[in-house]
Amino acid sequence: MGLLSPRDLLRRSVYMPWARIPPGRTVELGGRGTTYVTDTPGPTPDAPTIVLLHALGCTGLLTWYPAIEPLSRRFRVVTLDQRWHGQGIRSDEFSLYDCADDVAALLDVLELESVVVAGYSMGGVVAQRMWRQHPDRVQGLVLAATSDRFQLNLAERAFFTGMGTAMLGTRSLSRSRTAVRAARTAVRALSLEPSDIHDWAMHEFRSTSPWAVGQALAALGRHHSRPWLGRIDVPTAVVVTGRDHIIPPARQVALARAIPGATVHDLEGGHAACVLEAERFVPVVVEAAVTVWARRRDFARGAS
Repeated sequence: MGLLSPRDLLRRSVYMPWARIPPGRTVELGGRGTTYVTDTPGPTPDAPTIVLLHALGCTGLLTWYPAIEPLSRRFRVVTLDQRWHGQGIRSDEFSLYDCADDVAALLDVLELESVVVAGYSMGGVVAQRMWRQHPDRVQGLVLAATSDRFQLNLAERAFFTGMGTAMLGTRSLSRSRTAVRAARTAVRALSLEPSDIHDWAMHEFRSTSPWAVGQALAALGRHHSRPWLGRIDVPTAVVVTGRDHIIPPARQVALARAIPGATVHDLEGGHAACVLEAERFVPVVVEAAVTVWARRRDFARGAS
């Protein structure tokens, strides 16, 4: 029996759930640059909108594709590729502040006044910043497998400091037009309704360069939202991944406790549960989103 090819080994060793991949388009964000967006209608024309922000090293679709159709039974569902990920905006530097402003610019393009913002891992950090920078555009938050800060011990400080230093040596890659074109071509060349979910997922994953991951990691290491979490004044749900070895569950719970009135939605899963354990993740994140939307009137009354 011959050796398995990397493709066959991936198929045998990694479970990937099948789900319909919604069509998308490239969108210009008000002079900021272009990104790839999907916009899935909700059950009615006036359904609320939820914007889904993806994890580090992924794309909007790769993080959220199993959850889009279930969420669309209650919400209009929007995804986008964030800066330096997939077909997201290319810039000389990666900034979480810019990522949040990009979301606000997308709302302008789609003519949306305010939305529920849901973020997974890095996307949860951008969601926090979205409220901080554009509070009038945020009706509620769903924060999954994420944290308010990262450099809490010596090992983490050494890791993020080392990552920032290492990225200086590969800075020229950020301007590599060849790498950018290759990533975009790889994504465009594949149908958005693939018959082989593993091939599609690998194309999505490869559309983000190692440089982008390093840039984003360094930015995450500088993130610290704890000083202002207590001022969040919209309904918030925190999905806690209970077997997470990347962001400890205790830190996720601490995030929830720092946000007034936040609800906790437990999920017995690891950091990649959004895809690799989608059967457990999807019902929990739908519950969290529905809870946030149902509570918005209570928060509005409290502010009046």
